[in-house]
Amino acid sequence: MTHPNSAAIELSINEIPADWRQEARSLLQPGENVLAVLEVDLDTQLRFVRGLVAVTDRRLFSRSPGDAGWQTWDYRPGLALNHHDHAGVGHLDLTDASGLLASWRFTLGQNLQAIRLYDQFRLQLEGHLSGRPVVQPPAHVCPSCKAPLAPDQDECPICTKVIHTPPSTWTLFRLWRFARPYRVQLFWGFVLTLLGTAASLVPPYLTMPLMDEVLIPFQNGQKIDPMLVALYLGGLLGSALLAWVLTWARTYILALVSERIGADLRTTTYDHLLNLSLEYFGGKRTGDLMARIGSETDRICVFLSLHLLDFATDVLMLAMTAAILFSINPWLALVTLLPLPIIIWMIHAVRDRLKTGFEKIDRVWSEVTSVLADTIPGIRVVKAFAQEKRESKRFHDANRHNLAVNDKLNRTWSLFTPSVSFLTEVGLLVVWAFGVWLVAHEQITVGVLTAFIAYISRFYGRLDSMSRIVSWTEKSASAAKRIFDILDHVSSVPEPTQPVHLDHVKGRIEVRDVGFRYGNREVNRGINLTIEPGQMVGLVGHSGSGKSTLVNLICRFYDVSEGSIRVDGVDIRALPVAEYRRNIGLVLQEPFLFFGTIADNIAYGRPDATREEIIAAARAAHAHEFILRLAQGYDSMVGERGQGLSGGERQRISIARALLIDPRILILDEATASVDSETEKEIQKALENLVQGRTTIAIAHRLSTLQRADRLVVLDRGQVVEEGTHDELMAQEGAYYGLYQAQARNMDVDIDDAVESAVGDKKDDAK
Repeated sequence: MTHPNSAAIELSINEIPADWRQEARSLLQPGENVLAVLEVDLDTQLRFVRGLVAVTDRRLFSRSPGDAGWQTWDYRPGLALNHHDHAGVGHLDLTDASGLLASWRFTLGQNLQAIRLYDQFRLQLEGHLSGRPVVQPPAHVCPSCKAPLAPDQDECPICTKVIHTPPSTWTLFRLWRFARPYRVQLFWGFVLTLLGTAASLVPPYLTMPLMDEVLIPFQNGQKIDPMLVALYLGGLLGSALLAWVLTWARTYILALVSERIGADLRTTTYDHLLNLSLEYFGGKRTGDLMARIGSETDRICVFLSLHLLDFATDVLMLAMTAAILFSINPWLALVTLLPLPIIIWMIHAVRDRLKTGFEKIDRVWSEVTSVLADTIPGIRVVKAFAQEKRESKRFHDANRHNLAVNDKLNRTWSLFTPSVSFLTEVGLLVVWAFGVWLVAHEQITVGVLTAFIAYISRFYGRLDSMSRIVSWTEKSASAAKRIFDILDHVSSVPEPTQPVHLDHVKGRIEVRDVGFRYGNREVNRGINLTIEPGQMVGLVGHSGSGKSTLVNLICRFYDVSEGSIRVDGVDIRALPVAEYRRNIGLVLQEPFLFFGTIADNIAYGRPDATREEIIAAARAAHAHEFILRLAQGYDSMVGERGQGLSGGERQRISIARALLIDPRILILDEATASVDSETEKEIQKALENLVQGRTTIAIAHRLSTLQRADRLVVLDRGQVVEEGTHDELMAQEGAYYGLYQAQARNMDVDIDDAVESAVGDKKDDAK
């Protein structure tokens, strides 16, 4: 049985924590090698305790969490290791025919190492049971999870969170949906390409009579006929001019068409992106999406306007030239085509590498742009924590990775293109040799050979050009795949097939048995809540209790997994999304302002609002006074994300923006969290008037801001644990009472303890 090389062995041994490493070494038998290690961090009661599981080439051994001893299990028939995760906890269970032998739990941060250990266990067990040698991978490992990689692998299949399938060239045909509106222009572009190619093939044909009827007779003592020479030269000049005009016309037309296709592609992709749910954006990086809509569509544009046009010209030129060559001399034409099968085989062989390579280059380049998209907007945080060197290293690492992937592909491409050029040169030499032999045996004339060589030069030149277009074809296929990855994504918040329209929203909200999951993690469950029109309801609970998730469900940023949410008796999933959200005013904890004037930011929800309406909304949000103190007043420019304004000023502009649309439902998600006490009092005064007649849902950690709410709802672990007015909840002395008392004393509070106490009291009462 073969063993891994020493570098791989030492790598796994060193993964064992230093305080256990010597004990682990003492367990190893002579010649036994550690192949994978998992440091578990939970016990069976899900308490944080350290433990260890390791796989060797002979057995599995473990130090269970909280246990000072070691256990070992040799590979034998019936032994099995099961791996799965549930509710954010990873599970490894070791079993045999008698039942469960051992069980380990770990947080999902350890899941990559668990997958590696699980795969290595199966490989070793299979090798021992079959008696076949276990071939270990070489010591080429992933720098992140230390998983072994093949020599030609530069991406770890474990660490790569998304399974990347190589792009297919057929993806380019999907662009036809964007080209269809311009099919007339494309037709005329093809006709002009056909005519221009035909015109460019006339000059070599005229060289035959020019050589055989003018130049060679002149060398033999005959006089030159000026009219005949003028006729041939005029034909050469006329064909050149005609080819130039036709080529210019087709290039101009197809360039206009390709730019419009690219513009339509960008617009359609961006519009589709805006209609996707928040769930999609939660798993994407800004830099990656920017690269797709920007550089990827530009690449497709260049391909359509230049390289696809060249490819079509090359194909036509090859076909027409081959037809002319066979009409002149079939045997010489066959000799010309000898290198063609080899070149076609080379193109086919290199396409697969180019296909995966260019798709990988696109993704790696998006890593570079993502670093920029992260760092530049967050430059204040970078400087505040003096992390310039760290961010510089991130960019250097991403740029170095981009360079390495490009270098790997360039090694393939640099070998391919000279090889094609060499084969075309060899083919030209073969034609010269065979042509001279035919002339020597008087089977063709010198003029025929001259014309043939001229056509051959064009033929091989176009063949070489067409082989180079393979690179651009695969680049564009990769770009098209990344674009269609967005366009093919279906929003998890779909538009209703038979929409219901509410002419006048009153604002009655009913939450019926609502449950929601993020993947396998249950966030909300069994929530029942009714909010009458004009009521103000405060949501209270610790971070992660499901308050913001419930608000997101009411706004229909996500759709419920169970139950339903109704507004005025209609399920919100039956309402058109944009039409429904126009009735909601949302003020977020982190106010976001766009680059532009203050007036534009306030009027974002109603671009047609008058200046008087904008000022009225600003007054209501107590923003009018500080706006007038700015140099340009309402026309003052604010930087990206509201740079130049304080947190309280940004929040008040955000409140004014929500109020301007006059919503029937008002949602305040920690609306006063980023303002000082004085500003909070001003906003509270404004809210007392603004909530009149509106259904208001407010989330706040400062419980003093919710005392005027008609009803308070206390959430914990995604469930409603208490509900009532401020006075009622204070009288119950439950979770809300504990929170309020702790805040009144300016003390930290453990909401979990308060809620558990309240739930326990309710269970005792029920008994």
